[in-house]
Amino acid sequence: MINKKLILASASPRRRFLLSQLGIDFTVEPSTEEENIDTSTQPHILAADLAESKAMNVAMRHKDSLVLGADTIVAIDGRILGKPKDSKQAAEMLSLLSGRWHYVYTGLALIDTESGKQIKDYEESRVRFKNLTSREIKNYINTGEPFDKAGAYGIQGKGSLFIEKIEGCYYNIVGLPLFKLNTMLLKFGIELL
Repeated sequence: MINKKLILASASPRRRFLLSQLGIDFTVEPSTEEENIDTSTQPHILAADLAESKAMNVAMRHKDSLVLGADTIVAIDGRILGKPKDSKQAAEMLSLLSGRWHYVYTGLALIDTESGKQIKDYEESRVRFKNLTSREIKNYINTGEPFDKAGAYGIQGKGSLFIEKIEGCYYNIVGLPLFKLNTMLLKFGIELL
């Protein structure tokens, strides 16, 4: 049971859905922090740092709350794939992922604004795409699904049709690793069950 106000510092509908599935009472206040993606930083560190900066941005405006920040990054061959800016970039990303393994990292940060206690961590999953045809890529882009997602796909939508295998946490790939979140909440003395 969470005995203080939980604030999700993210506009992601997928994260909102996953939290609500757990029966957690929370409010949403997206961070106004501009994302600085330093591609020279290791992806898992970058994901955790971005989550922390989002949580801090929202935490500054609240007194007795628990703020959750999260950020998901897709990486292949050490290259970070953000959200595609247009159809051309989405097609390039999907072509790069086609027939290959890649990594998905979600950084999480929790800040207790009353005590000042904060922790951050990340989860890593590995995903293998099937070989994609140019027609599949074009048709998927036409759905509009790739544009608000790191790596230009969503595992919880039509992008699931491209995924042969995953290793690790499925919810991490969606954008909120629930096992990791529960582990972090326990460090604050919060038990969800």
